[in-house]
Amino acid sequence: MGTSFDGYLEIFYMIKKVLGLSIVLLVGGGLLPSFTTKKSTDFSAYSTSGLDLLYIAPNFNEIEETTSDSFISPNLGKSYIGFKEAVAFKESRGDYGVINQFGYLGKYQFGKGTLALIGIRDTKKFLNSPELQEKAFYANSARNKWVLRRDIKWFVGRRMNGVEVTESGILAAAHLAGPGAVKEYLRSGGVSGFEDAFGTTIRYYMKRFAGYDTSYVIANRKAKATL
Repeated sequence: MGTSFDGYLEIFYMIKKVLGLSIVLLVGGGLLPSFTTKKSTDFSAYSTSGLDLLYIAPNFNEIEETTSDSFISPNLGKSYIGFKEAVAFKESRGDYGVINQFGYLGKYQFGKGTLALIGIRDTKKFLNSPELQEKAFYANSARNKWVLRRDIKWFVGRRMNGVEVTESGILAAAHLAGPGAVKEYLRSGGVSGFEDAFGTTIRYYMKRFAGYDTSYVIANRKAKATL
């Protein structure tokens, strides 16, 4: 039996729908990859395993310098006693019996060589005598003041590396580094530096212990500490 006109028309629309659906599927298939989840980053490529990493520790003296320029006892102020107690606090927290890992002794952390210069050779006796330790600090300061007498006269009141030079600052720095190193530092305009085993510098001590009244200390080339 022959197909009517309406039959042909129905077949035509069916073919059109099939073609349209095919086009949609084809286009959709092409776009699908762009909507898929991206591959996760492999962070193992950024691992520091096996690398030689360098960590530089901060200079704690500089950190301390920005927070507290000096130690001032509320009772002792800027007197000589205030000066020596401030130095003692920095050196040992005021502990007469301490010996540090480098062999420095007592409240003011004296080396054996410095003690010998002021007449002390019995370190056991020294450690057990607060009175002798106090005399040692004075004798060493008096000797250093004599060695640095010209430098005190020439440089006090000047500024060096941003720090005003004072007599107490010079004497504190000499306790840290020895009078010879302080003389070099001052006469080089602050170029010749010194740093102890803990990284403490002459400049730091000159700033931290500036402005104390150390007129009580009388310069004495032959100063000794005896009981």
